Amino acid sequence: MNLLVSAVLGYLLGSVPFAVIVSRAFRLADPRSFGSGNPGATNVLRSGSKAAALLTLLGDAAKGWFAMWLAEKVGAGETAVVWTGLAAFFGHLLPLFLRFKGGKGVATAIGVLIGLDGMIALGAVLTWLATAVVTRYSSLAAIVAACVAPMLALTRHGLGAVSIVVGVMCLLLIVRHKANIVRLIEGTEGRIGGSKKSS
Repeated sequence: MNLLVSAVLGYLLGSVPFAVIVSRAFRLADPRSFGSGNPGATNVLRSGSKAAALLTLLGDAAKGWFAMWLAEKVGAGETAVVWTGLAAFFGHLLPLFLRFKGGKGVATAIGVLIGLDGMIALGAVLTWLATAVVTRYSSLAAIVAACVAPMLALTRHGLGAVSIVVGVMCLLLIVRHKANIVRLIEGTEGRIGGSKKSS
């Protein structure tokens, strides 16, 4: 299975909009129509359904891991599998099924990290949790985790395909949070459990 086919497979799986699918299943408003307008678990949580938000989170993470697992099972080489993960991440950011208007990719990135190296994923998740508990800013937690993950990848894998993919994902994660960064600087970013809107 060549790299192009693997990448297309990963992109299509990454494009599956779990936030929209789960919201419809739970008869909730389309997550693109309220809050931040972001089709992701954090915005689904604003609907008031923790179960829907959790399913969205799990679905978005699973598709990143599953794309890599499936590519491997159908015969993709190790390098192709790694790049399939990045393609799945791009699928979430620019989903074919949502006219290329996707989420920020935090959960999908975690799924890809699990597929690449469970220890990197664990380090990123623990960093996110620690930052979120201390600051109660989901966006800041994601940004800090995105800064830590590439360093973990370099430490464990050196400058190779894994580190490049992790670095690209994390750079894009930070870029996708640019509005949040502005609000964090201005002191207007909403905290976890707060009433202010954040994306």
